[in-house]
Amino acid sequence: MKPTKKQTPTNTKRNKKMYYNLREKYIDPITDFGFKKLFGEECNKDLLLDFLNELLYEEQGRIVSISYLKSDKLGIVKDARKAIFDLYCENEKGEKFIVELQKSRQQFFKDRTLYYSTFPIIEQAPVGSWDFELKAVYTIAIVNFVFEEGKNDPKKYRYDVKLTDIETHKVFYDKLTFIYLEMPKFTKEIDELETRFEKWMYVFKNLKQLDNLPDKLRETVFEKIFAAAEIAKLTIEEFNNYAINASAYRDWNNCMDFAVKEAVEKATAKVTKKITAKVTKDVTAKVTEDVTQKVTEDVTQKVTEDVTQKVTKDVTQKVTKDVTQKVTKDVTQKVTEDVTQKVTEDVTAKVTEVERKKMVINSHRVGIKLDTISVVTGFTVDEVSAILKENELY
Repeated sequence: MKPTKKQTPTNTKRNKKMYYNLREKYIDPITDFGFKKLFGEECNKDLLLDFLNELLYEEQGRIVSISYLKSDKLGIVKDARKAIFDLYCENEKGEKFIVELQKSRQQFFKDRTLYYSTFPIIEQAPVGSWDFELKAVYTIAIVNFVFEEGKNDPKKYRYDVKLTDIETHKVFYDKLTFIYLEMPKFTKEIDELETRFEKWMYVFKNLKQLDNLPDKLRETVFEKIFAAAEIAKLTIEEFNNYAINASAYRDWNNCMDFAVKEAVEKATAKVTKKITAKVTKDVTAKVTEDVTQKVTEDVTQKVTEDVTQKVTKDVTQKVTKDVTQKVTKDVTQKVTEDVTQKVTEDVTAKVTEVERKKMVINSHRVGIKLDTISVVTGFTVDEVSAILKENELY
């Protein structure tokens, strides 16, 4: 039997091969095609309405209906830059809603959302007289990245922004609202979901990874989005567009991941090099300081020991010489005195008085002085004089 001409992704070899390459059962809503397919088609308008009601219920109450508007907007002059919204609609009160999907980080994305919000404001100005009363404008951004300011707060994934007084922190103007949803920060598992809004966040983040509708999501609106998201139900043209879109997104992600990895590696190598150079410099300085101090201490100690030894030796030698010389002089003098005294005592003891007198006379005759004769003979000088007179010699 020949295959029918029904427009399914398996009608051609090319599409069948692309289908197997995709592998998922459901389209990814965080792609341009998936987002507009699930929320931008008239037949799926109730899905967007339900999402907006859950997102804005506390502020808006229940939105009854929405109408899609033309998503590309021209500037107010011929050559002005135009804006192309992902989704643009209004409710039954004439309030405008811009819904943007941003898959990757953009440097001035907040500026872009502010720029986009000016178009639904400007187009409210009628021709002729006007009192400037405006309908509310909501810009809703579903972003697949984390803002730099939010990196230190991993649990906060929703930001509601209005014109607010800095001092009182009260809303100053409530007709211009920006809502940012950071998808990477939403990490709840299916069993942890508590509100319908959390269920929507779960679907946005995990739809492409699921094989079937979880029991906790068995509600009419989610049954419809799962049915609409089945890849097997896409036409050939839809499938090709989605396959190309998803492939381009994955290629871009891979390139970004590689670029980030390469940048991190280069930055790490550069930082490592700087740190190594700094540590080497510091360690070298410290080691040099420690070694210098140690060597100085050792050399000082060695020099001190050597100098002390040398000085001690020289001083000892000098002192010994001086002491020896002094002691020798003193000892010699003492010994001389002692010997003289001893000899004198011995001579005196041995020589009789007569002999001593003869010695006096004989010493006088040879011209020895009286005091010397006194010392030798043991007589006093007066006694020596008396002996000499007795012998008629004085």
